[in-house]
Parts: sequence; structure tokens; C-alpha cells
Amino acid sequence: MLRPADLIAPLFVVDGKGAPEEIRSMPGVFRLNITDLVKECRALARLGVPAVALFPKLDARLKDPEGTRALDEDTLVLRAVRAVKKALPGLTVITDVALDPYTSHGHDGVLTPAGDDVANDRTVGILREMAVLQARAGVDFVAPSDMMDGRVGAIRGALDAAGFTDTGILAYSAKYNSAYYGPFRDAVGSAQAAGTRLLSKATYQMNPANRREALREAALDAAEGADLLMVKPAGAYLDIIRDLRESTDLPLAAYQVSGEYAQLQAAAEKGWLDLRSARDESLLAIRRAGADVILTYFAEAYARDYASRA
Repeated sequence: MLRPADLIAPLFVVDGKGAPEEIRSMPGVFRLNITDLVKECRALARLGVPAVALFPKLDARLKDPEGTRALDEDTLVLRAVRAVKKALPGLTVITDVALDPYTSHGHDGVLTPAGDDVANDRTVGILREMAVLQARAGVDFVAPSDMMDGRVGAIRGALDAAGFTDTGILAYSAKYNSAYYGPFRDAVGSAQAAGTRLLSKATYQMNPANRREALREAALDAAEGADLLMVKPAGAYLDIIRDLRESTDLPLAAYQVSGEYAQLQAAAEKGWLDLRSARDESLLAIRRAGADVILTYFAEAYARDYASRA
């Protein structure tokens, strides 16, 4: 059985006071200013969705190779967190810990001097500071999605040292170098930053052919202090969800990513499948494979339909 309480809604936030901007490659999903974001969070809470994951889209002029805006105490996502938590203190708020919304090159971290790879250790140092800023703003979970080695332990140490022992870590433990991320990169502007939505992150995201690596990465994250583990994408990696479910007692999340959402929407628009039935089946499969919670862009629509059936 799948309930709204099992879902997390990813939401995109932009600066300013403009009307919601529909994301062309994700019909029905919008970039929201902070005021509208709070309204959307209220609607989700009323429908029984207990958590949101926030992703900022910055103006391109604020991006640079170092992603310095990520460490601004008044950066967009931190203002959004403070507004949501003030209005809805009981709503669980999750924030992304990675540099791709902030870098002009679109990668999840800062680059090596040669510019041909991400500098792991230097990036981890920045992520530690990001996580503390996000905790100070009031988030319930920080979610490192960058896939740098050692970042979970470093973030846990930084949070604890700063007094945020109750701030949880949702670790993107098995994040594959997937072709299904394109619409998300449109949504946060990292595709445009890189000049292509086909930006390769193969040097730090996992090889889709590698099954056993997921178990190693998840075990490392658990040992370093993760509170929840995540598989991303979900639909094409149901075997990985099942493997992790059988190998850990930690709660397990799965992310039904933008490309999964977009392909169902596109097929339904063509009349090739029934959107509601296909949506529900896809989510049920993720749940059946062993996910305790699912991040999905269908969260609000599913919750509304669930309420109408009750």
C-alpha cells in the first residue's frame, strides 16, 4: 500500500515575485517564488504529504566556477527554508547539498586545476559549510547528492561540532550516472550552465552497469552516520532498491527522477497510456521493491487522488 505519508515532494524555488514558471520538460511542475512555495507546502501538508525537498534555481549571473553563492547566508534556498519553517514548523524540510545549482560549469563540485574532474576533498570542505548553513536555517535533513568520497562523515562531524546533532542526513548513497536527469538539469539551470543537458558526471556518479558498488557505497554512508539511504533513479534500479533493503536496517528512500516523470507525462499526452494508472503502478513498484519513502514529482497529484478515494 502507498499513502501520501510515504511521499516526499521535490520543489523548485526561484527569486523574485513572478508567477509560477512551468518547466517545459516537466509538465505540471513549476519553479515557485518563496511566497508561492509556502502556499504549495501548505497544500501538500493538508493532503498528508509530510516532507518536501527544496532545489534552488539561481540567476546565471550569480554562478561562478567555485559555486560561492552556496555559502552566502542569505542565499535563495536558505531564505526559502526559513520561510517554510516559519509557516509550517511541522513540515519536514530537506535541502540538497551539492554545488551544481551554483557552479557556472554545472558540476556538483569545484574542478581540479586541469578542469577535467571534480576536486573531491576541496568540494567536501565546501559541502561541510553548506550543510551547517542549511541546518542553521532550520532544515530537518541535509541531503548530500554530490557523490564525493567521505562527504557523509565530514558533514556529520561538521553538524555535530556546530551543535546540530538532531539534523539528519539523507545520503544519496546509490546515485547512478543516469540519462534520466535531463529535465531536472533544465529545472535548476545546470544544463544551461554547462551548455548542454548531456553534461557527463561519470567520474563521480555510479556506473549503471555496476550493481555491487551500491552495497559498498551504502555501507560506507551508514558507517559515516547517514540516517537514511537513497537510490536514484528509482524505476530503472528496482534491483538496487531491493539489494539495499535486504542489506540495511536504515530507512530507505528512492527518487523517481525527472526523466521518469517526463516520460510518463509525454506518453500520456500522446494517448499511449493512462497517466493515473501508470503513475500509480510505477510508484507501487518502487514501494514494493523496498523503499520506505519515495521522492516524486507526482506527490501532490497522487495525494489528491488518494484523498478522493478515501
